[in-house]
Amino acid sequence: MTGQHRAQFDADITFANGGGLRTDGFRLDIPGPQIDDDELAALLVRHLGLLMVDEVRISNKTIIEEPHKGGRGVAAPDTGAARRLVELSHVVTDGMVTLPGWPAPRITEWLTREASRANYAPGTEFQVGRIDMIANTGTYLDAPAHRYADGADLTGVPLDRLADLPGILVRVPAGTRAVDRLLLAPYDVAGRAVLLQTGWSAHFGTDRYAAPDAPYLTGDGARALVEAGATLVGIDSINIDDMSPAARGERPAHSALLAAGIPIVEHLTGLDALPPAGFRFTAAPPRVAGMGTFPVRAFAVV
Repeated sequence: MTGQHRAQFDADITFANGGGLRTDGFRLDIPGPQIDDDELAALLVRHLGLLMVDEVRISNKTIIEEPHKGGRGVAAPDTGAARRLVELSHVVTDGMVTLPGWPAPRITEWLTREASRANYAPGTEFQVGRIDMIANTGTYLDAPAHRYADGADLTGVPLDRLADLPGILVRVPAGTRAVDRLLLAPYDVAGRAVLLQTGWSAHFGTDRYAAPDAPYLTGDGARALVEAGATLVGIDSINIDDMSPAARGERPAHSALLAAGIPIVEHLTGLDALPPAGFRFTAAPPRVAGMGTFPVRAFAVV
């Protein structure tokens, strides 16, 4: 069993300025196995972001034990269990393909163990590797300089936008391409790393990964995250923007987020191992001057 609970219920909502809203069979994360109608009504209003609510009438309420789906109102429970580390980056290997048609990394040895023996005492040897790659390899971070000539490069992105960030996971429904403002509306993203789990990472390393129907964040969705105060945005798809021919080369999500100084992490993997909230996220690249992108070892502490 999950140890997490959701309420299923009907609700009639009336507004102080007129009008109303009805929901049937609505499901909502709740903090425990019991909740009274007033508490549930308050959670519903918070979850939907409603204003000027006059009354909420709850009926046909049942409590279900199932995993939380995420959203406003309920923080992840503190179970007291030992924390664990979750890898969220692809492994970089010689010849791997991140973006089809772009150069693959080449990993060789600059100094072999055999050659090093001449430089050290008997029994002492070392290996020094060499890698030739483009910055957009594996799971990587975009800094503002990736999009804007006057934007901050990797050295100019503060650590408080890269490390030990409170995270929130947006589970994108299967078959959904465009992650828009409406889909993001239930989530409280202020001050958080917002990770978009589309499931597309399952195609990484295949031709399908670059297909025109890959999921993406819309420009309006990106602007919503900027307005709401997100700290970082990540996605497990090939690009945070639409790369299909219909997009005509426009990159509104990159443009909005990076103009606001919000770093982007692309090509994440393993997001299915995360809870909806209550984890800490880190994706820090090395401090390389003059570069706007670089691979990261992204991970979460759960």
